Amino acid sequence: MTFMSKTLGTVAALALSAGAALADPALIYDLGGKFDKSFNEAAFGGAQRFAEATGGSFKDIELQSEAQREQALRRFAEAGFNPVVTTGFSMSAPIAAVAGDYPDTKFVTIDGFVDPGAHPNVLSVLFSEHEGSYLVGMMAAKASKSGTVGFVGGMDIPLIRKFACGYAQGVKAVNPEATVIANMTGSTPAAWNDPVKGSELAKAQVSQGADVIYAAAGGTGLGVLQTAADEGILSVGVDSNQNHLHSGKVLTSMLKRVDVAVEEAMTAGADLETGVRVMGLAQEGVGYALDEHNAALVSDEMKMSVDAAREKIIAGEIAVHDYSSDDTCPALNF
Repeated sequence: MTFMSKTLGTVAALALSAGAALADPALIYDLGGKFDKSFNEAAFGGAQRFAEATGGSFKDIELQSEAQREQALRRFAEAGFNPVVTTGFSMSAPIAAVAGDYPDTKFVTIDGFVDPGAHPNVLSVLFSEHEGSYLVGMMAAKASKSGTVGFVGGMDIPLIRKFACGYAQGVKAVNPEATVIANMTGSTPAAWNDPVKGSELAKAQVSQGADVIYAAAGGTGLGVLQTAADEGILSVGVDSNQNHLHSGKVLTSMLKRVDVAVEEAMTAGADLETGVRVMGLAQEGVGYALDEHNAALVSDEMKMSVDAAREKIIAGEIAVHDYSSDDTCPALNF
């Protein structure tokens, strides 16, 4: 069940009806929509798996505006939902503003960060997106015939630059002479849900010679993948496995296990361990997708090479630069 904005008022009313609902978890999606086939939908998938595995239930809400963030947090906390799981870095400040008022409620920010010292009832889940992006960058370089590949990001923030920089480093590890074209969709949250703009950026990159384009842009990425398929080039999906969206046209998808983070948080319930959790290659928090939809595109040599790099990254033999560590990107002129 999805709570739209008009139902926020009824959430508080649930507090009056004690019972099973009081122990249920809640999920707040970031702007861009529950069924974006990417980040938010991965979160929904994890919540569904929790419900199927435990027989439990959860409540969720699709935000329609920035103003609803804090309101939704407070209403769910007041109604007794625990934990309250959120997606997107933009939930960090609202959680920091609310958590202290509900010390018995556990809050989870996926992709955001809240100071654990100041707010001991919050879990911040972060991912090593640069590591997974390095692997798909290697694959893009190996699949490219033109030596030019593209990257389309959503909102221009350090997190998305982290994807782009890891990708570019992986591309250049395979082909130091490769050209990487990188564009961001915008500077506001609307950039996550603009497939038309995504399509326009993809077409512009194709005109510059790109024959593989990686999209890390939420719902905007759907326009990138569609245009890549229409233009006869390959794309790389993100967050969820998007290979099936254009079978035989999506080289791979950089998996970001938002679904695992949500499922584990909901399963832990009120016993959830708070603090900061980082999910990288070593924790199987990121990776790449291989299935029947892209098997013909991924050669044995490509897979062996990428898997070898994965092990070297885990062992510390390959250092993938993290843009968020110093706001620099050696492999790209950001």
